[in-house]
Amino acid sequence: MADTTQVQPGGAGRALKQALKTPWAVIVAILLAVAVLDPANLRDTVVFAGRALAHTGQYILFAVLLLAYLKATGAEVMVARAFEGREVRMIFLAALFGGLAPFCSCEVIPFIAGLLALGAPLSAVMAFWLSSPLIDPPTLLITAAALGWPFAVGKAVAAVALGLFGGFAVKALMRGGAFASPLRQAPSGGCCGCGGPKLDEKPVWRFWGEAARRVRFREEFVSNGLFLLKWLALAYVLEALLVHYVPADLIAQVVGGDGIGAIGIAALVGMPAYLNSYVAPPLLAGLMESGMSAGAAMAFMIAGAVSSIPAMAAVWSLVKPRVFAVYLGLGVLGAVIAGVLFQLAA
Repeated sequence: MADTTQVQPGGAGRALKQALKTPWAVIVAILLAVAVLDPANLRDTVVFAGRALAHTGQYILFAVLLLAYLKATGAEVMVARAFEGREVRMIFLAALFGGLAPFCSCEVIPFIAGLLALGAPLSAVMAFWLSSPLIDPPTLLITAAALGWPFAVGKAVAAVALGLFGGFAVKALMRGGAFASPLRQAPSGGCCGCGGPKLDEKPVWRFWGEAARRVRFREEFVSNGLFLLKWLALAYVLEALLVHYVPADLIAQVVGGDGIGAIGIAALVGMPAYLNSYVAPPLLAGLMESGMSAGAAMAFMIAGAVSSIPAMAAVWSLVKPRVFAVYLGLGVLGAVIAGVLFQLAA
């Protein structure tokens, strides 16, 4: 009898293309390239990346546990409640909670849209939007592992300061009549299946008493653990290549100075070159070892986080072009200022 099994046309091809786009495929491709072009350096590359990943492992475990706990308890409600009350208070709380919110990039879209639809002022929303991409618990720990606690704390302080700077700048502009109608059109939902803020709910800190929350904890732990593992493995392989193949004097010439010029260049380069918050710290560690100044590294990281593809897509999808332009302008200016101040304090 003839085989009548139906095969979806192009299904295998699409699956292969998706597999080739994963960080694991990129890692394999890089190591194969090293094995072919410079076999003597293959072992050093693997050992360098493996040791760095093992060193960061303790931070990864704690970060994943913390993120899973925040998701299982429903801690997002606390962030939503920061947008209640007087405008100045909202700006301060939004900037602070932006660095603590356990949101993925797509979850921010319906959350922010819901807040604006509920009447939250754009100033407070801007404060949250500028600080949120810069830092969260996992990013803080990974940055500390790669660059040290002074840099990680400096980045956290810069995140809150940038949120405050952006929030009060927008508040001043709104006083003159700007941004009366900031939204393009509020989306109905997010790609994570989440909706807008729910102010009437309460976090359940002892989540293990509910079966659904235990399942959520387990799912978040596994998914975030695998996510961090694959991106950090790629980051450390790239750092190994950077250390072995990019001349230190070249990096020092471009972004190695202590002046504002090098910091400004780092901020401008960081915008299009940024990968994500988990890849950047190990790469910057390699750049700093090769001569990149601390201020330039801080400016690179902050500008890149604000202008990352998910962050910009979230802003562009919700607000009008003028608001989008202000978001980017405040982000880059804030990155340069943070870089200069961190350079002076370092």
